[in-house]
Amino acid sequence: MFKDKLIKDCIKQKPKAQFKLYNLYCDAMLSVAMRYIKQKDIAEDATQEAFIKAFKHLASFTGEVSFGAWLKRIVINQCIDYCRKLKFTDELSDSNLKVIDEGFEDDWKVENHITVNQVKDALEALPEKYAIILKLYLIEGYDHEEISGILNIKENNSRIQLYRGKKYLQKQLKQLNNERFA
Repeated sequence: MFKDKLIKDCIKQKPKAQFKLYNLYCDAMLSVAMRYIKQKDIAEDATQEAFIKAFKHLASFTGEVSFGAWLKRIVINQCIDYCRKLKFTDELSDSNLKVIDEGFEDDWKVENHITVNQVKDALEALPEKYAIILKLYLIEGYDHEEISGILNIKENNSRIQLYRGKKYLQKQLKQLNNERFA
């Protein structure tokens, strides 16, 4: 297969193969990065860093998942590292932890007239600490165990941030609904 040969050539550090592989995935990975970092130049930097890491560690790619999924995970981790460096996220201390009803995760209802784009816009307007968790959970499909590993936080912190982010998002969507009838 074309990609398998390309990956093998990249492991051998052939620049043309690296360039081809980069061109195959750069736009998609930049789109992933833009979900986490709103400033395009910083998202581009994070994407470039992720590709450098991927090429450096390409020999560890086992093929258990698709190359795109493997690379996407690296991009997401790189974006989260950038967010941490830029202090977009703040971790919760143990004193802030509380037990949350697990049932909230199933209640993601939105008014029928609110469009997908309006939900995406509302998600982008959230504080980064909530937006990152919501994106990992809703868009990327990670569970709390995976999110806690990616963000290096406790699973309960992931649940709390998701819960708070969801409430914040619902508040914004409710405001959209109220504006519709104003």
